[in-house]
Amino acid sequence: MRSLEDMAARLANALPPQVGPMREELKANFKAVLQSQLAELDLVPREEFEATRDSLVHARARLGELEARLDALEAPKEND
Repeated sequence: MRSLEDMAARLANALPPQVGPMREELKANFKAVLQSQLAELDLVPREEFEATRDSLVHARARLGELEARLDALEAPKEND
């Protein structure tokens, strides 16, 4: 992912030439806005996301195993 600095610079450089003298100030403002908006998204690091995903995959597999065991226990016996 691009750094906030890089994204702010790209936004500032996309402005028309007439705003040249204010470009650095606008770049700082863009960076501040990006930081505040990203902070509100409640993002998690990729490592934490992947660990949670792996745990969920394991839990789903285990649930499938337990459901199969329960079905086998609840199945009518042939001797009954």
